Amino acid sequence: MKKLWKDRRFDVTIVDPDNYHFFPPLLYQVATAFIEPSNISYPYRRMIEGKRNMHFHYGALTKVIPEENKIETTNGTLEYDYLVIAVGTETNFFGIQNVKNSALPMKSIDDAINMRNHLLLNLEKAAITKDAKEKQRLLNIVIAGGGPSGVEIAGMLAEMGRTILRNEYPEIHRGISKIHLIDASPTLLGPMSHTAQKASEKVLKNLGVEITLNAIVKDYENGEVVLANGTRIPTNSLIWTTGVTGREVPGILPSQVGRGRRILVDEYNKVKESNNIFAIGDICLQTTDKNYPDGHPQLAQVAIQQGTVLGENFRRMESGKELKPFAYNNKGSMAIISKYEAVADLPKVSFTGFFAWLIWLFVHIIPLVGFRNKVKLAFSWFWSFITNNPTLRLIIRPKKRSECN
Repeated sequence: MKKLWKDRRFDVTIVDPDNYHFFPPLLYQVATAFIEPSNISYPYRRMIEGKRNMHFHYGALTKVIPEENKIETTNGTLEYDYLVIAVGTETNFFGIQNVKNSALPMKSIDDAINMRNHLLLNLEKAAITKDAKEKQRLLNIVIAGGGPSGVEIAGMLAEMGRTILRNEYPEIHRGISKIHLIDASPTLLGPMSHTAQKASEKVLKNLGVEITLNAIVKDYENGEVVLANGTRIPTNSLIWTTGVTGREVPGILPSQVGRGRRILVDEYNKVKESNNIFAIGDICLQTTDKNYPDGHPQLAQVAIQQGTVLGENFRRMESGKELKPFAYNNKGSMAIISKYEAVADLPKVSFTGFFAWLIWLFVHIIPLVGFRNKVKLAFSWFWSFITNNPTLRLIIRPKKRSECN
């Protein structure tokens, strides 16, 4: 978008069911009440204010009509010359209906706020109840998925439990609650280096997180997480970070969709069998990059780079110039584990600890939209780290009319 908003040859319309852009890698910090949603969100209309060739359409995509160069949304129909699909992914529950009905996903701001309210309500209920088994169930947290999201939220919850539970919930004795991190693979942080995997496991265990590897969540019934080996863990909170699948895009042909429901694209991110439809980010599957013949990892950096190249290519098309094929520049991957502890895999070196933690903070502030958001987040982090208390634990949710009377 930034590549086109000063080029008056283009008239760009952003279509989104939310009126704001947000930064997904920091959702878990909203979910754990460490930062506010406004720290990682920015209104589209504010973003494009004063840019006459930029427009915003509030609505969700419901259908693509390629033969008419139109899309249908929940709030009307739009025509296009070029269509860019960047709808991302949704949580994959692997067909486990009870998990889909009751687990806590973490894909949107709504999910993060719902999780925050859920976890805080559980603490309040646990502080009141006299039933030991019920208290245990309310305080136990099971996290399914040992990738970066699972590791980061496990470390955050464990770190906060060490200080906040002791100081603010005298009714809850430390040691009653347990955080279980479960993954089907033999290691945490599967795609990362051996150094990162071992460091994350060591730090989380020191924080008291119970790690179970080579284990699959089979079901979630009667307040218990059921593993494939028969183990049952009583809990009122199953956090699901274990898989994603591409969002369905009605109107896109089955022959244009690959594994994981990702849309097949060529080296220019143009959708297979299409002349003017493009797809970028997690929703697309591109196999033309020689370094990633099986497709790119579903990471924010891939989407950002694809968007930049596609913007340049639109300008090249209008100028009659040769298009530039996309090639992912892997700048490395990182995960924060706890206060002052992170892991970093850069192209030529892997390291852990305080320096990795500092780099992680810097890297995750830069992509935020809006200078005000960058400053607010930096201050929130600074205050939280020096006080061990972010003081944001507010249970805010709409009340039913009957509850107001």
